Amino acid sequence: MGKRRRAREAAIQYHFWRDLQRGEAPEKIDDFWEFCPATPRVREFAQPLIEGMVTHLPEIDERIRRYCENYENEAIELAKTFGGAESGRFVNGILDRVRKDLDRPAREAVTKRVE
Repeated sequence: MGKRRRAREAAIQYHFWRDLQRGEAPEKIDDFWEFCPATPRVREFAQPLIEGMVTHLPEIDERIRRYCENYENEAIELAKTFGGAESGRFVNGILDRVRKDLDRPAREAVTKRVE
């Protein structure tokens, strides 16, 4: 698995860990890295992702709530079977609606460098 993928996973794990702590982030990010070991390169890429999620959490949560108005029951069922076959379609549908509502153009896809 590539470092970017691992960093994105770590950012999601941090956010989940933070939710379990009822929003209280650890005093030091090192506490998280003890729980979720990663190479320095993965940490370097994950750090701005984690900081961005923490900084923009109210906006992110508001957008998710706005687009999930009619999906409470479905969200509950998906949560019961976390990672089930339909969860990918559900999440992609929500993300597509968020993308369409962004006030800026979506970022360009990262292309692999030929070395």
